[in-house]
Amino acid sequence: MKPWRDGGGRDKGADSAPDPPLGGAEPVPGADDGGHHRGDRIHAHLDSRPHNRVEPGTPSVGIVGAGPVGLALGLAISRAGWSVVAVSSRDEGRRERFRLLLPGVRAFADPAAILDEVELAIVAVPDDAIAAVADSMRLYSGQAMVHTSGLLGAEVLQPALSAGSQIGAFHPLVSFTSDVERSVSGLRGATIALEGDPRLASLLADLAEALGAVPVRLPSGSKPAYHAAAMLASGGTIALLDAIVSLGSVAGLDERGALAVYGRLMEQTLANARALGVNAALTGPVARGDIGTVEAHLETLRRLVPDAVELYQAAARREIRIVEERGALSPEQVERVRTALAKRV
Repeated sequence: MKPWRDGGGRDKGADSAPDPPLGGAEPVPGADDGGHHRGDRIHAHLDSRPHNRVEPGTPSVGIVGAGPVGLALGLAISRAGWSVVAVSSRDEGRRERFRLLLPGVRAFADPAAILDEVELAIVAVPDDAIAAVADSMRLYSGQAMVHTSGLLGAEVLQPALSAGSQIGAFHPLVSFTSDVERSVSGLRGATIALEGDPRLASLLADLAEALGAVPVRLPSGSKPAYHAAAMLASGGTIALLDAIVSLGSVAGLDERGALAVYGRLMEQTLANARALGVNAALTGPVARGDIGTVEAHLETLRRLVPDAVELYQAAARREIRIVEERGALSPEQVERVRTALAKRV
C-alpha cells in the first residue's frame, strides 16, 4: 500500500497522454447539437486542473445508497465544498434523511435516475448489491462511477461503462455507524484506497484530500487481503471486546467498566506496537511460557464463557508464532505452551 502522491505533489503516472479506447464500448445517447455529452466537464476538470490542489468547479456528485456509508460520505463531500446534487435509495426514509441533512439534493428510488444529474456517481451499497446496481445503470460519455467496496475491484462496475466513461473504486477505511457525525469525523486522517486510470484516480485523490483523508493505491490483486485485515481491525476488534466484556462481567464489571479497564490496556498495547513494532510489543503468559496461567485461563473460559475458548486459543497460537520468531522461549517451552492450548478439560 503506497500513498497516492509522489514527492512534489504530482501524481504518479498522471501524464497528459490520452486514455486508451474502451474496448467494446458503444456510443452513448444524450449528445446535444454541439456534439457534447452530459458529464464532459469531468474530463475538462481532469485534463486541466493542477495536480497539487482541489480546484473550484469540481464535478457534481451523486450517491447511490443512503445507508451509513452513503449518508456520511454525502455529508462529508458536501462540507468539503464539492457539489452533492442527487441521491438514490429504495428506502424512502433514508432518502428523506439524506435530503434533511443535505437540503436541495434530488432524491430518487431508481439508481439510474441520478445519471441525468451528476458527473461522478458513488455507489455506496453492500458488496453483494454492487453488480446489480451497475447492471441497471449506463453511464453517459464523460461520466465516472466508483464504488466504496474494500473487497471488490473496479471491474464489477464494467456493465455500466460506455464510450468515454470511467470506473474506479473509493474505499474509506472507516468504521461507519448509524452516528453520522461520528462517521464523518472518522474520515479525517483515514486511509482511502483508490482504483481507476491515472486521471480518475487523480480526481479521487483530490476528493480524499478534501475530506482530510490519505489516498493510497493498492497493489493489483491485494484487495481481498487488504479487506480481510480491515475486518480483523474493525469487526474482529468488536468480537474481541465482546469476549472481554463477557469475562469482565464475571469480575463484576458492566460493559462501560470493562471497556474502561481493558480499553486502557488495549490503547497501551497499540501504542507499544507503534513505537516498538508488533513483535516487541507482545507481553503476557504466552510470551513468558507461563503454562499454569494459560491452563487456568482455559479452564475458566470453558466453565464460564465457553464460546470465547476458540478465540483465546486462536490468539494464543498466533502469539506462539511471534514468540518463536523472536526466540524468547526455548523450543521445549514453546511445545509445552502448544500442548496446554490443545488440552481438553
